Amino acid sequence: MSTDSLTAGKSTRRKSSRAAKPDPQSPDNTPRRRKGLSERNRPLWMLIPGGLLMVIIIVVPLVLGIFMSGLDLDQYSLRQWVSAPFIGVQNFIEALTASPLLHAIWLSVSYSLLAMVVTIPLGIAGAVATQNAFKGRAVIRSIFLVPYVLPSFVVATVWRTMFQPGSVIDSALHSVGIDPGLWLNGPQSYWTLILVQIWASWPFVYLLALSGLQSVDHEVHEASALDGALWWNKLRYVVFPYLKGPLSLAFLIGMLHHINNFTLPFVLFGVPAPSDVELLPILTYVTSFQSFRFGLSAAMAFVSLILIAIPLFVYLRAVKLDDAETPGGKK
Repeated sequence: MSTDSLTAGKSTRRKSSRAAKPDPQSPDNTPRRRKGLSERNRPLWMLIPGGLLMVIIIVVPLVLGIFMSGLDLDQYSLRQWVSAPFIGVQNFIEALTASPLLHAIWLSVSYSLLAMVVTIPLGIAGAVATQNAFKGRAVIRSIFLVPYVLPSFVVATVWRTMFQPGSVIDSALHSVGIDPGLWLNGPQSYWTLILVQIWASWPFVYLLALSGLQSVDHEVHEASALDGALWWNKLRYVVFPYLKGPLSLAFLIGMLHHINNFTLPFVLFGVPAPSDVELLPILTYVTSFQSFRFGLSAAMAFVSLILIAIPLFVYLRAVKLDDAETPGGKK
């Protein structure tokens, strides 16, 4: 056999060995890594601390509250509350028929709705007024946030002092010939609560509206200006579509906060509060810690939980539907 044929045979074998050897960069030849049991379940192990905390803080009190709502639990049976008489749904029936629970629900929902109807336009107006740069804008924005950063009990204490008979508000109204009457008692106390709530909560809407305005493209403003759009058309067709999401979130959070607000009416009117401002949290507190009907108050608290869950479920459902309708969402 000649030397040329041997050389050709060796080169052929080298080429065939190179062709048979897999390419490590090929995605088909990437070595698959077998995942063990501990590695596959690692995210679940990481959820254990937070899950335990949620069980202790949320689930356990909720289960105890539901259990207490079925007991005839008062100051006489509180010491042995586990062995208190079980009465089923009698506490719920009494709460809905023989107690002012429905009136308290109506007061809580109506006052929350009226407060939000006023705070949303105020928040939008404040956000539009402070969106563009001008001299002193930082100071104005800081002043707008003062009601929001103050604690609720401080706000309630200040306004309670101002609404006392013969105080600064009464003196100012008397100077122009207006007799204001009683602010903290009687039917006028309902409107007093709404006024204080508006003052304390409108900066929250202002913050969310301002964040929505920051997302408006500058090119959209320029295009509307070149088209000669009036300020109202610019607000309606350019600005307001960007504020739909933030304002929906502000409305939901504001409603839930107002319905659950205990500190503001408690400090502003005291306990027992006038019947015109006996909101759901105040009624639950009075039933539990003044009438000592702990089972009945647990039933009222459970009803309030259902009341809060309804708008929250509607909002979460709406958000889920919006995500499904987006191009990148899942149908």
